[in-house]
Order: sequence, then structure tokens, then C-alpha cells
Amino acid sequence: MPSPAFMSKSKERLNVPPPPGAASKPSYGRFIPKEEIEAAQAFRMDSFGDKATRSPVSPPAPQETKPPPPPPPHPRELLAAARQAGYQDGLRDGQASADAFKLQHARQVAVQLGALLQSFDAAFADLEAQLAAALTRSVVQLAQQVVRTELRQHPEHIAHVAQEAVDALLMSARQVRLRVHPEDLPLVEAGALDALRTRGATLLADPSIERGGCFVESDIATVDARIAQRWRQAAGMLGQRADWSDEPGEIREDR
Repeated sequence: MPSPAFMSKSKERLNVPPPPGAASKPSYGRFIPKEEIEAAQAFRMDSFGDKATRSPVSPPAPQETKPPPPPPPHPRELLAAARQAGYQDGLRDGQASADAFKLQHARQVAVQLGALLQSFDAAFADLEAQLAAALTRSVVQLAQQVVRTELRQHPEHIAHVAQEAVDALLMSARQVRLRVHPEDLPLVEAGALDALRTRGATLLADPSIERGGCFVESDIATVDARIAQRWRQAAGMLGQRADWSDEPGEIREDR
């Protein structure tokens, strides 16, 4: 350790004023002992140890380099692209036109088929009506032949016809007269005389009455049971207009 005399001398040397004309310099007012200098340590960045937290320093981000712009397309490539675009547009338009044409054609065909079916239906209905009329005419003609044959083979049926004609009159009818063909008169007398007497009917022979039929008169009504009238009524129920005197094939449709 330095002696007090040394320290006082040092203080005296330190406090010596500067020579005249010299620039004044700041003076340090305290003498630093050697022990303090030896105890001092040099400052370092890592001298704080764990007491200070240092943030990591990230390296600078590399700058992105922009690629150079692509070269402009060649005129041939532009022409090829335009042709392809035109082809696609034309194909699309053509397909749309074809679809529209197909739809329109299908609608026209459907309308034509509908009209054709309607005409077929009308023609079929007309043909069906014609066949029905022809069949009815054939039935009427056949029935006429059967009735004629039946009248020739069984003329005694006139008795039953005469009795039904008289029974068609009201019970209040008076002055009843039954007219039949002269050849049918004995047949009526043999088969229906008792029924005629019960009604007080008079049996008369009339050549104008065709065989197989009769005509009844009274004071209040008449009954036409002649064969021609009965046949006309039967044919009319089948929609036909036929006279008993008509030959086969002359029967007409009643419209």
C-alpha cells in the first residue's frame, strides 16, 4: 500500500496549474488507486450472462428475383390459336343449330303423327259404322226371309197375331171389327174364335190385308197389325228403313 507521503505528493502533482497560454484540459478530480484498477474488468457484450435475454438476430431475407417476362408469342402461334378458337366457336354454334333443328323436326313429326292418328280414328269410326250398318242390313234381310218362310210354312200363327191385336185395345172399346185375309179367316176361327167372342169382336174377310197380318177397328182406336207395318216397326228398331214388299238388297238405312 502506498505511503501517505506519496499520496500527498501525487495530489500535489495533479493539482499543478497548467502553464500560461496552454489550453485548459478537464482534470479528473479523483485519483484511482491501483487496487481498484486491478479489480476492474473489461466490459464485454456477454458479461451480463443469463441476466439479459438477447433476441436472436435473423439473417436478412433474400430478395426475390423476378423472372424475366416471357417472349411474345410467334405470329404463327397466334394464327393457330385463332383458328382453334374459331373452330370451337363454329362447332358449338353448329351443334346448337343441329339440336334446335332436331327439336323442331321432332315437334313437326309429333304434330303430323297426331293428325294422322286422328284421321285414322275418324276413318276407323266411319268404317266401324259402315260395318255395323251393313251387318244390320244383312240381319234385317235374313229376318225378312225367315219371316216369309215361317208364314208360308205355319200360317196358323195368324190366330195368335189376331188375338194379340184385339187384346191391345182397351176393354172399354166397342164395335170391334177384325179384318184378315180371306185365306186366313178359317185359321183365325179355329184358333181365336172364343177370345174374339169374349171381346164381342166381329171377324171379317178383307182381300187387301196381306196374309199373316190383320187390322182391328173400334169406336175409340185402331190396331194396325198388318205384316208390312209390323215389319217396318221391327226394322226401324234396328235403324233400318225397310218395306215388307222390298226385295232382298233393297233395304235402306234409316237416317
